Amino acid sequence: MKRFYKLVTSFPGPKGHLIHLDGKPVKTPSGQEIVVPSEALAGHVVLEWAAQKDVIDPQTMPLTQILITALERGEQDRDAIRDQVLEYLNTDLLCYRTDMPEVLSARQAATWDPWLKWFADRSGAQLETTFKLVALTQPAAAHDYARGVIDKAARWDFTAIQMVTALSGSVVLALAFAAGDATPEDIFAASYVDELYRAGLYNEELHGRDPHQEKTQRAFLQDLQALRLFLDSLNY
Repeated sequence: MKRFYKLVTSFPGPKGHLIHLDGKPVKTPSGQEIVVPSEALAGHVVLEWAAQKDVIDPQTMPLTQILITALERGEQDRDAIRDQVLEYLNTDLLCYRTDMPEVLSARQAATWDPWLKWFADRSGAQLETTFKLVALTQPAAAHDYARGVIDKAARWDFTAIQMVTALSGSVVLALAFAAGDATPEDIFAASYVDELYRAGLYNEELHGRDPHQEKTQRAFLQDLQALRLFLDSLNY
């Protein structure tokens, strides 16, 4: 879509800050006005719209996209999305290990075990891990804890949990991220343990990385960084 506006502004409304383009409100695809929950976040969203050139590129507007996701799906489909997220607990990335080669197995343990401990300390439930190609069924207490946290999460935190779970394949990492205990870099390192091991094995720093893989990993980290900025700008 071509850029059709000259001026981007924000101002406070009864439910949050509104974003206007040449005096007209920005709306979601379903027609809702975009209401930003804090002045700080509204400032970042204004900068995204103002930075667009001749053509509007949604890929360069991650905070706006997160807002739209939260406003469009954050409440209406909440129960269904929560159940989808909880299904990841039995297949959580952190619980499926390799025993060979030993170096990679040790790296997985060193990277993933601290997050399983983080979860156990908060939930009182120790998640099972396996080296076999079998489906695990995690303790009911683990499911109950995750469900409770997700049900109590504000709309914006709920959206972050949903997005990080889908990105990383781990409910544990998503909960740690939403709690502010895991950084984007932590999530990236945990999600790409195997790939980072292979990159070192084949000395990709010297010989070059696969362009598609590099693009995918860069986008992954950028999405996480946008989510972190989003949550940190909420002021609560």
